[in-house]
Amino acid sequence: MTYIGALDQGTTSTRFVVVDDSGRFVATSQMEHEQIFPQPGWVEHDPLEIWRNTETVITNALAKAGIAAKDLTAVGITNQRETTMVWDAATGEPIANAIVWQDTRTDRLVADIGGLIGPDRFRTETGLPLATYFAGPKARWLLDTVQGARARGEAGELLFGTMDSWVIWKLTGEHVTDVTNASRTLLMNLSTLDWDDELLDAIGVPAAMLPEIRPSIGSFGTTTGVLEGVEILGVLGDQQAAMFGQAAFNRGDAKNTYGTGCFMLVNTGTAQVASEHGLLTTVAYQWGGNPASYALEGSIAIAGAGVQWLRDNLGIIDSAPEVEALASRAPDNGGVYFVPAFSGLFAPYWRSDARGVIAGLSRHSDASHLARATLEAVAYQSRDVLQAMEADAGVTLASLKVDGGMVANELLMQFQADILDVPVVRPVVTETTVLGAAYAAGLASGVWSGFEELASQWAEDRRFEPAMAPELRRQLYADWQKAVERTFGWVD
Repeated sequence: MTYIGALDQGTTSTRFVVVDDSGRFVATSQMEHEQIFPQPGWVEHDPLEIWRNTETVITNALAKAGIAAKDLTAVGITNQRETTMVWDAATGEPIANAIVWQDTRTDRLVADIGGLIGPDRFRTETGLPLATYFAGPKARWLLDTVQGARARGEAGELLFGTMDSWVIWKLTGEHVTDVTNASRTLLMNLSTLDWDDELLDAIGVPAAMLPEIRPSIGSFGTTTGVLEGVEILGVLGDQQAAMFGQAAFNRGDAKNTYGTGCFMLVNTGTAQVASEHGLLTTVAYQWGGNPASYALEGSIAIAGAGVQWLRDNLGIIDSAPEVEALASRAPDNGGVYFVPAFSGLFAPYWRSDARGVIAGLSRHSDASHLARATLEAVAYQSRDVLQAMEADAGVTLASLKVDGGMVANELLMQFQADILDVPVVRPVVTETTVLGAAYAAGLASGVWSGFEELASQWAEDRRFEPAMAPELRRQLYADWQKAVERTFGWVD
């Protein structure tokens, strides 16, 4: 039996999975880490806590599988993408907590960088709007805020990276990243697949701090410590990894991942499709020296995080899975709409001035309506993105592959099919993010021969067919759009 290790460093937890050559999960270990909210709009993680958890989940998963690190053919890594940190090149000590992708503290900074041109200043080079979401301005904020950081960064004494770079550095001592993560920084040119001096200068990040960019499928170094002697052969940002795990290798293939946020991607092949409807152009993957494949992406900040808010802030559920039962107590949303713009709205609106709104409340409204509105918000936001995606890519989806933790919620999946008027297809393996990381490492090491063999392992679990009357679908979505408008302009 051949084994691949896959590390998934996510927004709320870190896990390690041992996968065999049939794509089966042999063992897994997962640990949550603290979500730190120093003030409204700020979201941080403790990198040292994440590293401790990384070592623990690797050790635990190997023990559960009954194997040693030397029994792994290779390791793949996937990660929350735009979360940003800066650390000491000599000691590995972070200069501050990691700034999470949801964090909005760089709002004024990105406006200043955009100047008279505005959010589209670097869209041609990067495929991205200037927004608080991305990593480059977060690094600039740290350099400008932490005493002495800029001078040390320019001298190469500090290193910048997203969470893949941090974990790889801790495991191997190499300062590297892959093209998918680099494409989320606003610092990499999509055409050259390299750091761009003009972007670095405009955003204010010294080149001396940057990791080397490598293809997603290839060598990232040999590990020490808990994974002693194993080579890291695949690295993908989490949403690209989920696309990989869904075997969405062909132009026009699409998937939607429901996690902390919600992310829909469609493969555009080797073509960089420029969005005219608020989507992102991003690298899907690159295998060795082959041309990169690209994707259009619609990013939604709050999906599962909305359910966590019901649990942690309001206390109307004790655990996330309880939300389905609570929502099912209501036959419909009772006219209640929840727009979870906690950190502004991402695609297709890109409104950092938006904040969350609950609309349509009456004396009839209760906890079940709010729970249902929270789930429905995920589906409505996905429709916002799908409409933009179909307009940009010039394709009409026959079905939508879905994955991530929330796809176990069958009320949500049926409503998603209803509001999209498109069949929603759930695979047998729904944790496709970590599976995609394993697939990437397995391709590089020769465990799998190519995309066709990986695609043959994909299997359908359930298909949710749309069953909503067209007039009801139109009315519900029109009311959702009214609620979204109420969120605009809340923050000056």
